[in-house]
This record gives sequence, structure tokens and C-alpha cells, in this order.
Amino acid sequence: MPVIHLVRHGQASADAADYDVLSALGDRQARVAGTEFARRGLRDPFVVCGTLDRQRDTADALIAAAGLDVAAHVDPRWNEYDHLDLLTRYPMAATGTVQDYVDHALTSWIEDPDGGWQAFQDDAVAALAAVSGAARNAIVVTSGGVIAAVCGALLGVPPAGIVALNRVSVNVGITTLVHGSRGTSLLTFNDHAHLAADRSLLTYR
Repeated sequence: MPVIHLVRHGQASADAADYDVLSALGDRQARVAGTEFARRGLRDPFVVCGTLDRQRDTADALIAAAGLDVAAHVDPRWNEYDHLDLLTRYPMAATGTVQDYVDHALTSWIEDPDGGWQAFQDDAVAALAAVSGAARNAIVVTSGGVIAAVCGALLGVPPAGIVALNRVSVNVGITTLVHGSRGTSLLTFNDHAHLAADRSLLTYR
């Protein structure tokens, strides 16, 4: 019965000109996640990531720290949505925190029948099906929105639930799924116990 681990990428560079770059902390986080997978003793897992730099660099650092003799396969269906585009398309009239703006934009996108959310979620679910069909354990390095979309589909949660899942997603948090004869089921969401020894590693951006 294959086990699939969805890993959110390490911290990106929110204050830099290019957001899609791992920060120094993000690289450390990725290596801590790799050490955690080494502890778990995964044997010859299939590793896949999206095409975004922060996803690919997290995958590479994780693979190195885990001591895995594999290369990450790349699948653009694991890419994150463009949060800057959503903030422009769905502005919030009231003043709030950055998280308030993101939550509003994401909720508006999910509820907009012509916004493209359903295609985004369908792509994520299809990417998961492709990994599940490989009949081997897997590590998928992706992003918080994709993980929320997948978990939301598996659990059948409404838009508010998907937004709530996205809001609490931790960098290099590990969400574990199991695939069997009855389909794919969620075992754990956003596990970040591997960061507990150094709380400075705990970030959400």
C-alpha cells in the first residue's frame, strides 16, 4: 500500500525581488525535512516536484539530506497558484492583515465559477493520481495551496475549509496520504514535529 508524503517547500524570499527563491532558512528547513525522511527509512521513494524554483530547490536539498539516490521528477501540475494575481483579481475593500487579504482572495477565487479554481484543483488531484498509480512510496514537494486543494478534495470540505487548511500550512510540513483499493486517504496533515527542536525553523510563508 503506497504512502505518499506531500511536503510544502521551504521558506521563500518574501522580501526579495524574486519571491520564487528559497531563503537561507528555507534551505535549512529542506535539509531538516530530508533528515526526517532518512530517519523514517524510506526505501527508493519516487520523488516529484513542481517546476517552481522554490519547489525544485527544496526537493534537491531534501534528497541530499535524506541520502536518497534519486532525482526529482518534475510535474507542473504541482505548481502553486499565483497569489499576486489573485490579490489583484479579488481585492478586499476593508483594511486587514496580509493573511486577511490572502484569505479573501482565495475564498473569492474558489467561489467564482469562472475563476479557474476547479481546473487548479482538478490538476492537483490528477497529479496525485499519477503518483498513486506508480505503486511505490513517494515524496512530493509542492506548495500550501496545492496541498490544501488535494486535502480539500479528499475530505470534501467547503471553500472555508480549504482556506483554513491553506492558512496553517507550515514550510516543510509533511502531509501523509495512503493509497489502497478504496482510493487515497489522508492520514496526517501538516506534520511539523521535525521542526520542534528548533522553533526558529517554524515559518508560514
